Amino acid sequence: MWGRKSASKKASSASGGRTPAAARDAKVLPLPVRLLVMLLAFAAMVAFAAVLARLTLEPSPASEALVHSNLHPGRSLHAYLSQPEFRDAVKQVGGNLLLGVPFGILMPTLAPKTRGFLRVLVLTALVMLLVELAQGAFVTGRAFDIDDVILNTSGALVGYLLLGRRLGRAVHPKRRRA
Repeated sequence: MWGRKSASKKASSASGGRTPAAARDAKVLPLPVRLLVMLLAFAAMVAFAAVLARLTLEPSPASEALVHSNLHPGRSLHAYLSQPEFRDAVKQVGGNLLLGVPFGILMPTLAPKTRGFLRVLVLTALVMLLVELAQGAFVTGRAFDIDDVILNTSGALVGYLLLGRRLGRAVHPKRRRA
């Protein structure tokens, strides 16, 4: 009793004088800011979808003879990295990684149920798999490549870990149960 702090005092001193609930509430954005962030995220997701469609679903008849489907993870990565031009490898690998980053940032911001490392991983992999399947089946001069799915998904996970997780929590705080 004499030399010990109570549990509530320990919790409040550990979070800078606030209880855990008060510390969590301090990170939540005000409603008008949250709505603005969601509106901007929606506009960014629409722009991202347009860019994704343009980059992946636009025909490339000139490269039709050069394109081959890849169902073996790592095969295209090996081919990219063994190119004589390092710049081409960076462009291929880096471009596919960067293409996934907005997805990892915007998904948790727009839809709170998509928060979580595994949810982002599964949803991104499914969306990118569908894009690659459409690309390989319907677009001239394009082919399905599993390494693109892996790189895009990895990029989305990087975006989620760097910004998407925090932004999703700030826009969609967990509700307290009464």
